[in-house]
Amino acid sequence: MRPFEGIRIIDITHVLAGPFAAYQLALLGADVIKVEHPDDPDQSRDSGPDLAGNLANMGSYFVTQGANKRSVTLDLKTEAGREVLRRLVSTADILVENFRPGAFDTLGLGYDVLSALNPKLIYCSISAFGHGGPRGSQTAYDHVIQATSGIMAATGTPEVHPIKFGAPAIDYATGTMGAFALSAALFQRERTGRGQRIDLAMLDVALMMQASHVAAFLRTGKGAKPSGNKHVHATNSAYQTRDGMVMLGASNLRQQKRLWEALGRPELTKADNPARTADRDREEAVLADIMLTRTADEWETYLQSKHVPAARVRRMEETLADPHLASRGVVHMFPDGAPGLPGPFGVPVAAFKLAHGGPRVDSPPPVMGADTQGVLQELGYGPGEIAALQAQRVV
Repeated sequence: MRPFEGIRIIDITHVLAGPFAAYQLALLGADVIKVEHPDDPDQSRDSGPDLAGNLANMGSYFVTQGANKRSVTLDLKTEAGREVLRRLVSTADILVENFRPGAFDTLGLGYDVLSALNPKLIYCSISAFGHGGPRGSQTAYDHVIQATSGIMAATGTPEVHPIKFGAPAIDYATGTMGAFALSAALFQRERTGRGQRIDLAMLDVALMMQASHVAAFLRTGKGAKPSGNKHVHATNSAYQTRDGMVMLGASNLRQQKRLWEALGRPELTKADNPARTADRDREEAVLADIMLTRTADEWETYLQSKHVPAARVRRMEETLADPHLASRGVVHMFPDGAPGLPGPFGVPVAAFKLAHGGPRVDSPPPVMGADTQGVLQELGYGPGEIAALQAQRVV
């Protein structure tokens, strides 16, 4: 049995962060019902480099976190649509939404209303800046939060900055934090019997992603500066090799000692970190020359054999081809495609394994509205009522 079997989640989210939060619990057995407007689908459905998938409303951004979910279309701007949602909420454990703060209150679907209907409901709102505060009404995406949070200003090199991350890391970190918050609320509910209101802000998550920088600034008044591939210690930085770059990770004193011994330069070993900092320029020059004598793969193999962290800088396709990933079960493949998405594709699963009842993909990402009729039947709607809702474009 997986941890969240028997838990029902109403997922009224779009793009990446909110859907990813619900996806993580779906992998662990939750019944996730994704709700979209019949004429305005989740914008991730037509986003990503797979143009054919985008046209079919099965874009790669949606597919990333769409597996294990059921899809329902519902126009919440109509009273009939809101009534369907209220019925759904009465059967649910969790509702997750990531619309503009106040939007669901305006529709009469805010926490106070729905928790009165279902006191055990856990209601999670994900937004850019949180509910309330001077920025509460503002909106943003991942890259806008990168700009707001200080992450962009600290990324890049001293000559070229600010630079945003190459991946929407804040979106996925927010989704992961959302899954953690939901798990915590469910655990709390087991003890108290009470539902919960979760207010999750992307900006707050971005600050948690810089936790050590935040603490350092609050202590010293010095903000993080862009340093590119260079660390404060030369033995913990990236270098050009004969055919590519290698990232050295000789971070602590023991590791830097092993590195210098492995390179035949034990005299460069330092007894403390201030000495390493003071001698950084000389160490960097020595390492730059030595690293050019072998290929990146050769250095990775050799240094790892000496228990020195080191890795060749790889492209995504190289990483995904690494046999180690197959042993971890990080990716689930659909070799024969799925409804709405012909041809093979794969999706990420979770970043951890459990000894039993762990995360897994059971069903492919759903075509929009694929489960509307089935879910309405579960809620007690008869064939005539369903037909009327369809005729009115409520579903």
